[in-house]
Amino acid sequence: MKDSIDISVNIAGITIQNPVMTASGTFGFGREYGDFYDVNKLGALVTKGLTLLPKEGNPPPRIWETPAGMLNSVGLENPGVEKFIEEEWPYLSKLSIPVIANIDGDTIEEYQETAEKLSTLKKLAALEVNISCPNVEKGGLAFGQDPKSAFEVIEAVRKATNLPIIAKLSPNVTHIQEIAKAAVSAGADALSLINTIVGAAIDIDKQQPVFSRTFAGLSGPAVKPIALRMVWEVCDAVDVPVIGMGGITTWQDAVEFILAGATAVAVGTANFVNPTAPLEIIEGIKSYVKMKGQSMESLIGAARNGKNNI
Repeated sequence: MKDSIDISVNIAGITIQNPVMTASGTFGFGREYGDFYDVNKLGALVTKGLTLLPKEGNPPPRIWETPAGMLNSVGLENPGVEKFIEEEWPYLSKLSIPVIANIDGDTIEEYQETAEKLSTLKKLAALEVNISCPNVEKGGLAFGQDPKSAFEVIEAVRKATNLPIIAKLSPNVTHIQEIAKAAVSAGADALSLINTIVGAAIDIDKQQPVFSRTFAGLSGPAVKPIALRMVWEVCDAVDVPVIGMGGITTWQDAVEFILAGATAVAVGTANFVNPTAPLEIIEGIKSYVKMKGQSMESLIGAARNGKNNI
């Protein structure tokens, strides 16, 4: 029976049944959460980051708990695009919801070749191009901190695929609006933000950094106010859909991002604490829409009405 409360939204030509996605790197390839609930209830599933060749990732430890969030230094561990297509895609292709592949690379050419290979998958809905990972030596964040290099990566991927492109932006920049505008001018159909914020932790017994690369990416509730501010700023700068993420753990958090201008949201760290958090957020948004008597569309950016931009 069709749900009577319509909270569907459209991202870059993709209609999703509700505005709640999973954040890349926190949901594996979906199969891992299939034991907890039917992942077809999500709006869309965003895969773990994929690179052209397999990556072993960084040495342990990779995770460190903080008072209001989590530091991670996974380093994009993944099986590589060929093995993904062979072993993971058969499961993902059977899902009824849109599946978005997150891609990364050490070089522009790697991004381009990875995009070409994934574009052969008929049911793949879009590519999320990660130009924001802080936990690798090459690529990732290096491309996302400069408008010129961000433009070059997105332009190269644009030439390699006809799929919608979602550029994933980093908060570790001075002027995120300039990066956002560069990505859109290069061909991005939508933007997602934020990735993790660079942080650190010290092991006081060993008297040395916890992580092998010293710095790691901070996510969780601590970053939400920063993410919310950046979503607001980016919505000022571009007219493509924005997917907001960063510290979303409740439906109230998600509604804040939507009222700030995000068309959809993604749940990340909360998946580790409460695997059913995305479902609870979906139900919370439905209840909010019903309580307010407003359409889903009218809520997007509603907090901006009558407000002066920052």
